[in-house]
Amino acid sequence: MHAMNAGQRIDRFQLIPIAAKPAPSTIEALFKKQTLCQVEAGATLFYEGDSASHLFEVVQGVLRIFKIIGDGRRVITGFLYPGDLVGVSLKDRYLYSAEAVTDLRFRRFGRREFQDAVNASLELRPELFARLCDEMAAAQNQMVLLSRKNAEERVCSFLLEHLRREQRTCPNASIIELPMTRLDIADYLGLTIETVSRTFTKLMSRGLIAPEGRHALRVVRARGLARLTGGEYEDDNDFPMRSRHN
Repeated sequence: MHAMNAGQRIDRFQLIPIAAKPAPSTIEALFKKQTLCQVEAGATLFYEGDSASHLFEVVQGVLRIFKIIGDGRRVITGFLYPGDLVGVSLKDRYLYSAEAVTDLRFRRFGRREFQDAVNASLELRPELFARLCDEMAAAQNQMVLLSRKNAEERVCSFLLEHLRREQRTCPNASIIELPMTRLDIADYLGLTIETVSRTFTKLMSRGLIAPEGRHALRVVRARGLARLTGGEYEDDNDFPMRSRHN
């Protein structure tokens, strides 16, 4: 077995044995037949422009995907969580770089073998199409976030999206884990780190959020945050605003 150091490109993985699985009928089941791998925080799964030889599924931990633009600045285009796929766009080369924010467990699947499995299954094809649509929708939402919203609206939208993620599995959740750095958040929201920190402090002073340990926040007034998102969540009845002080 081979342990990775932070920042290194991954050429080998620390492998975790798994038991044999039945024939898959979902993409999740398909990936569960693959070997479980793990790397340390800061390790790179692949770089933008590398040959897209594999797809990856996040099993545990958080992954950031990013691009380096012409002047050398980093633009984070997304954070991926357990259950998310990386590299599903089916291009010959990766469109971005992928790096572990935390210690990461993941599975990887050879692209050719994955395509063969999808082509041979009536169940997997529509699910793959749905995943591609989700990826496109996420890219469009990010474009709106960066082009139409001010700093406060961007930060509030970011926090509520993380709350929504937590409430998918725990409807009454009010604590959101933010393992990424303030610089990561700034690079994702198209802001400076000073603006992100200033906005967090402002939201805390207004009693909308509160610190909860080193890498977490408590959303105290979810509806108050929603009113500051530029209308994105204010009238969203599907978003369960169940924080106690709404």
